[in-house]
Amino acid sequence: MTYVVTENCIRCKFMDCVEVCPVDCFYAGDNFLVINPDECIDCGVCEPECPAEAILPDSDNQATPWMEINAKYAAVWPNITRKGEAPADAEEWKDKPNKAALLSPEPHKG
Repeated sequence: MTYVVTENCIRCKFMDCVEVCPVDCFYAGDNFLVINPDECIDCGVCEPECPAEAILPDSDNQATPWMEINAKYAAVWPNITRKGEAPADAEEWKDKPNKAALLSPEPHKG
């Protein structure tokens, strides 16, 4: 089992989850984070840290469509081990639905 970053992270990218991960399994895109399913140890410490409630266990049906996305981008995006600056408009985007089309395939820069 693993944890999965889902749609609610798009354009929020708060990164509170990154600081608590004991195995550094987060990878950063331009406007989204993913968890590498091969590195996640299923400890769950990241889930309650996410202000956008975007992290779910893979056993949750809402996580299913995001499992492949997490695996795909974890293979090409840079690993992130420290919390960075969230986007200036993160709070505005936090609870907006239907953000999947806004997912940028570009890696994090910076």
